[in-house]
Amino acid sequence: MIVNISRRAHDHNWELDPITRSLLDTDFYKLLMLQFIWKHFPRTRASFALQNRTTTVRLGDIIVLDELREQLENTRKLRFHKSELIWLAGNSFYGKRGIFESEFLEWLDKDFRLSDYELSVQDGQISLRFDGLWTETTLWEIYALSTIDELKTRAAMKKLSEFDLDILYARAKTRLWEKMERLRGVPSLRLSDFGTRRRHSYLWHEYVVIAMRDVLGSNFTGSSNTYLAYNHDLEAIGTNAHELPMALAALAGTDDDLRTAQYRLLDLWQRTYQGELMILLPDTFGTTQFLRNAPDWVADWTGQRIDSKDPFVAGDEYIAWLEQRNRDPRRKRLIASDALDVDKILELHAYFSGRIRFSAGWGTLLTNDFRNCDPQGGDGFDPISLVCKLVEVDGRQAVKLSDNYRKAMGPPEEVERYRRVFGLEGIADIPVEA
Repeated sequence: MIVNISRRAHDHNWELDPITRSLLDTDFYKLLMLQFIWKHFPRTRASFALQNRTTTVRLGDIIVLDELREQLENTRKLRFHKSELIWLAGNSFYGKRGIFESEFLEWLDKDFRLSDYELSVQDGQISLRFDGLWTETTLWEIYALSTIDELKTRAAMKKLSEFDLDILYARAKTRLWEKMERLRGVPSLRLSDFGTRRRHSYLWHEYVVIAMRDVLGSNFTGSSNTYLAYNHDLEAIGTNAHELPMALAALAGTDDDLRTAQYRLLDLWQRTYQGELMILLPDTFGTTQFLRNAPDWVADWTGQRIDSKDPFVAGDEYIAWLEQRNRDPRRKRLIASDALDVDKILELHAYFSGRIRFSAGWGTLLTNDFRNCDPQGGDGFDPISLVCKLVEVDGRQAVKLSDNYRKAMGPPEEVERYRRVFGLEGIADIPVEA
């Protein structure tokens, strides 16, 4: 595969080129969660809002609001293609066919729509909010993030000549190759692409995924991006995310109901998917309290994804918990997915080898590592920590505590209430990385 990525970037008509080319251009877990929401919460309303945690980068001064609005309007007009729905219906995911119900696919075909949105600039930052039925708002998360990240990239590109672009991509390709060279052939290493939400651009994302497939072979297990999996015959990777326990917690009536909402969600999820797709994501309100209070049947789930905790600490904690519950950790899966790069991936793989089946979901520094690649010496291509999170469910405020004290989201008074209910055991206070 030889792709002149800089020529393609240079020749693109940025004013007309859509960033979101398909509704499949989202993380696979969003589609699984959408089916879950459609099935159990079809009339529930939900709101999502954008937050730039890299506050030193004033996105409102970088991105032209009309260009963002044009991209969002293009996305809102998209519909699922028949060929895409046939692929979802007939393809095997995690070794099983029929994960998507025929009634759900028919709804996607005939009735699915994205909600409207509110867009403005406030204090130099983009203010973007989506309100509507939960089924209409949930998919906006990834579309909004990848769109804004790419518009940020395009704004930086406007300052470069064609020769500058050649240098930019030559440096980025060299860095990608150096990373892949260190990873290929490592025994039992499992890597997947988790980089949609903070990618440099769609074209670069596709280039990286194809390169990973071709260079790493069986070490590369697939992509969380459903559109790239669809187009390039890859495994679509993903199960669920923080949004679901956040929503059930927001709907809880009492503190006791709040405390147990995270487990009610797991029970409903495993019944919905007949015991498939059972990867825990326990850090929504703190991993330590989650494991300590979990019913015994939770230990029968397939594995755990680590998001906001030191993965060495979180992995040891999970292994110890499994052993206390008389489960063999060597039969379970441990997935690290936060702020990963080559050094940490290799260290984690070596550390957990023979103890648990480790794999890495590689995100930002796979699909958007252009640090120090700009030939003009700027930092406009550096990735930022941009999120679009659930903020309200049926008029009730949503909260995420996280294993990192600084990543907590929600109104301050609600965050403090959640901290009283769930406690702070095992929660660290560390800088937030992109």
